[in-house]
This record gives sequence, C-alpha cells and structure tokens, in this order.
Amino acid sequence: MKTTLMALASAAALAAASPALADDAKIGILLGFTGPLESLSPAMALGAELAIAEVNESGNFMDGGSVTSVRGDDTCIDAGAATTAGERLVTSEGVNGIMGAMCSGVTGAVLQNVAIPNGMVMISPSATSPALTSVEDNGLFFRTAPSDARQGVIVADILADHDVKSAALTFTNNDYGKGLADSIAAAAEAKGIEITINAPHEDGKGDYSAEVAALASAGGDILIVAGYLDQGGRGIIQASLDSGAFDTFFLPDGMVGDALVEAIGDDLDGSYGVLPGSDSEGSQIFAGLAEKAGNVTGVYAPESYDAAALMLMAMQKSGSTDPATYKDAIMDVANAPGEKILPGELGKALKILADGGDVDYVGASDVELIEGGESGGSFREIEIKDGAIETVQYR
Repeated sequence: MKTTLMALASAAALAAASPALADDAKIGILLGFTGPLESLSPAMALGAELAIAEVNESGNFMDGGSVTSVRGDDTCIDAGAATTAGERLVTSEGVNGIMGAMCSGVTGAVLQNVAIPNGMVMISPSATSPALTSVEDNGLFFRTAPSDARQGVIVADILADHDVKSAALTFTNNDYGKGLADSIAAAAEAKGIEITINAPHEDGKGDYSAEVAALASAGGDILIVAGYLDQGGRGIIQASLDSGAFDTFFLPDGMVGDALVEAIGDDLDGSYGVLPGSDSEGSQIFAGLAEKAGNVTGVYAPESYDAAALMLMAMQKSGSTDPATYKDAIMDVANAPGEKILPGELGKALKILADGGDVDYVGASDVELIEGGESGGSFREIEIKDGAIETVQYR
C-alpha cells in the first residue's frame, strides 16, 4: 500500500510539474454547398478555413494544439438535410463548434434539433432572420451578420434616396424571405413608400410568368426581389425582363453576387442593392489575405472568417474546447475592453489571451456583438454598372 501511495504521489507531482497538454479542436463548416446560394458557399468556407490556417501557423493555440475543419452541406433550404448534416458533424465528426448554418430556416432547424440538445455552439455568418433573435438558445447561438430588421431600414433609406415612390415586393417563401420582406415593407411604408404588393415565390420553378404577372399588375417604380440569386430570385428577374414588366430591381443580400450578374448580363445595369459589408481597415486587410492565399472572396466571406476566429479565441480565453465552457467567452473576446485585433493578427490574439490579457476582436467585418450574440453590423450599398457590381457607399 505504501509503495502504491508513493507511486501515486510521484505521478501527481510529475503531472503538476509538466506543461499542460496541447488541446486540439475541430470546427464544422456547415453551409449551402448545394441549393439556391451554392455560388456563395465556397468563398465563405475558404474564409473560415483561412482563419483556421492562420491559427495553426501561429502555433499559439491551446498550448500548441491544432485545429482542423470538416464541411457539411446544409442545402440552405432543406431542414431535414441540414439537420442530418449537423448531426453528422456533432456525433460522427466530433466537432467542437459549428461555423454556420447558412440560411435562416435551416439554421433554426439545426439550432433546435442539433445544437441545443447537444450543447453545441453555432456562429452563423449569414443567417439574418429577425426571428432568430428571440430563440431560447441557451447561450449557444451567435451571428456575425446583422439581422434583417436592420437591413429593412437600410433598404428603405436607399429607396428614399433614389426617390422611389412605390415598389412591388416578392420574397422567397421561407423564414429568411418572409422576415426580410416584412422588415422592408414596414420600413418603406414608414418613409411614405407604397408597397403595392408583398408576394411570396417558390424556389425551383421553371416558369415564373404567373408570379411576374401579379407583380406587374400591382405595379411600382421598382421590383424588390428578396430571394436567392441562384434560384427563384434569378428566375423572377429574368421573367420580368423577358415580359417587360420591370427593368429595375432592388437586390437585398441574398441576391448580390457575381453569378447573378453573369447570368443576366447588361440588362441588370441600373439595378441596385445592399449587403452586409464594411470599409474598415479590417475588411481591406482580409481582402488582401484572401487574395494572397488564392481564395476568391465574396459575400459573407469576411463574416465567415470572423465566425471561426471568434470561436477559436473564445476557446483560448476559457482554456477549453468544450462548448459548454467557451460559449461564455465569445462576447468577451468580441467586444471591449482589450487590444483590438484585425485579420492577420490571430496568433497575436491567442498569445495575449494565453498570458491572461484581453482582446477586442474587430476582425474583417468590424465585429461588435450586442445583446443575445447579435451583430450590430454595417452595410455596403451597391449598383450594377457595365455588367459589374460596384460599391456606392457604406451605411
């Protein structure tokens, strides 16, 4: 017995004298690699993976631990498929956090059916439905893109600046589309802009002539298309142009992307829109880092970088890769006080946190998380000119 006790004491002393063991982490990247926003997903995934690579290269994560990523396809619109993909990430892949999901409806499904039951942190870079604000998420859900409640106000401001008096409005018939359309309609009418019709459309149809006929009958100075650029939204615009019903369109975030401009061509010139974005120093640095890495940046790629970075810094601050522990540190690393951290400085941030200091993560999208893990957010106003997306200003 005495020998055994001495052996245990020696082992305990050795453990106390030894440095902490490195802790590895795995991040799930759950985006719509198929579906109505599939053209946006690759750049978003690469944005998150750029942050992970930066952390690994620094060697400062969790006493020398490493981070790996694994992708899952949420399809953007199929809640069942998204839930299955989320379950695989958690149960089979053993991820420590999920960067995603992409669209609001599937994000809600994964949150309720996978994240909350398993105590898993989710940080979405692109789910913007106002309905997600009030979900009882046990402190597990965050987002780096601002809510559509804010986007609706920005849309109305831009329409007023263009002296629009009336507008027809169509939305993709899901949580994202309905929430955004309601927000736009309320904000527009508050500014004295008449919404002549507020009608849903379904994705995946081959013919949108009936929907466009109803929109044209209602009339308006412009058609607001709160849809998806790779699906029904594109179909609505093409049918409108083919029939002569509308020739100018307002494009909210889900409609802004090079794939739409390439598909429609010069007929889209003169249309305008908005998406989350910032002209901050961090956004410019991120663009340079993405270009240097050979990554094609795009809509929500900066927010994806930031989502992954926040998760990893929270792990470092809390000293744990367990979501139940590090979830409480996410708001701390995202906001003041602390040293401001920009893209390319993740290794520096990890060192500060390991030494017991504080960081205020600014990141690529000028991160500021407010109550409930919401993003305060800023927006980029764009115009289609000469077959290309051009930035007008930031709001």
